[in-house]
Amino acid sequence: MIDEEALRSAYVFLTYLLAYLAIYLIVNLSLDLEYGKSGIPNFGKVLSVAAGAFVAGSIPGRLLGYLFNVYSGVSGITDPVVAECIRGLSPQKPTILDRMDYIEDNSIIVICINKVLYANPVLSIGILLMTLLMAAAVGAALGLVASYPALRLREDYLAMTLLAFGEFLTAIGYYTRDIVGGTLGVSVVDPFGWVGGEFRFLSATLIIAAVAGLIVLYVRLVSRSPLGRALRAMRDQEVAAEVLGKDTVALRRNVLMVSSAIAAIGGALWAFYAGGLIATAYDRATWTFLPWVMVILGGAGNEVGVLLGTSIYVTARALIDQYKGLLEPVLPFSVVWLDRLLMGIVLIVILIARPQGILPEKPVYPLGRARIRRIVEAVKSRSSS
Repeated sequence: MIDEEALRSAYVFLTYLLAYLAIYLIVNLSLDLEYGKSGIPNFGKVLSVAAGAFVAGSIPGRLLGYLFNVYSGVSGITDPVVAECIRGLSPQKPTILDRMDYIEDNSIIVICINKVLYANPVLSIGILLMTLLMAAAVGAALGLVASYPALRLREDYLAMTLLAFGEFLTAIGYYTRDIVGGTLGVSVVDPFGWVGGEFRFLSATLIIAAVAGLIVLYVRLVSRSPLGRALRAMRDQEVAAEVLGKDTVALRRNVLMVSSAIAAIGGALWAFYAGGLIATAYDRATWTFLPWVMVILGGAGNEVGVLLGTSIYVTARALIDQYKGLLEPVLPFSVVWLDRLLMGIVLIVILIARPQGILPEKPVYPLGRARIRRIVEAVKSRSSS
């Protein structure tokens, strides 16, 4: 007899695992584009991830609130579903009948707006696409700002400067109430809920996985293009690249803008998936150092290696979270540190045994191996004759 409870647990676990993997794959690919392809040591990756999440937590809900005119009180609300919902919740807080504030009344506003989104797939998809585009734009702008020190500082000083940049936005979000609720955080509108019921998380996971797949394809195409070869030339020998006419200043700027836009999309998707956010959840350990561990583990400069490193870490962490109740009695320390301890040990072993990662970067042949072989044979035949 099939255990329905076990099947449901497995379904929930695999859905969460795939979503978690897809989000980190997006962020890690943006880091690989910077460090693996271009040699830019970005230790401020949390900056763009948090920016995307803050866009998702602050802009779409406010825009929909203005669209339905919820801030002037129930009498001015243009959508009857939202008005009825707020009337039903008004006994919890009678003052919302006269006026509302997005941060102070965040949970009530988001609950009522979600009722409209659940019944309107077109509006939900439009809000999702608009937010992702806005997150990408904000991320690209922050990447442009971060590119200025990248043009003037060496790798060690650049890494420290970008690390400080990464702490900047998180601190602002935490100590400024009007962005994403400060110390209390905010609920986020749900553009995936129109699917309905238990399939909400599955549909959200599949959409996030599709976005991750598109980004994998984009990074892979860039890697095998003339631009990718220029980035590797800048990474390996910047002076030689400049001698050959490559504008390394523009390359660094463009790489930071594009990769920051990609990471911001990942941050926005994660905020939508979770349904809420608080600024302190976007810390340097989770969104800067862990991506570095995964990229180095799998192999920087190699999309397949990044996928492998991300899959190993995310799967190990999910399994530890799933079975931590069984592991707690046999460990001499708290199980919450087990995943980081294991990954630290694995990273040390990898750096000693295979410094380039499990799957090192392979050379990219712009003409293809078969064509190069034919050219070499033709040159040899002419020289021998």
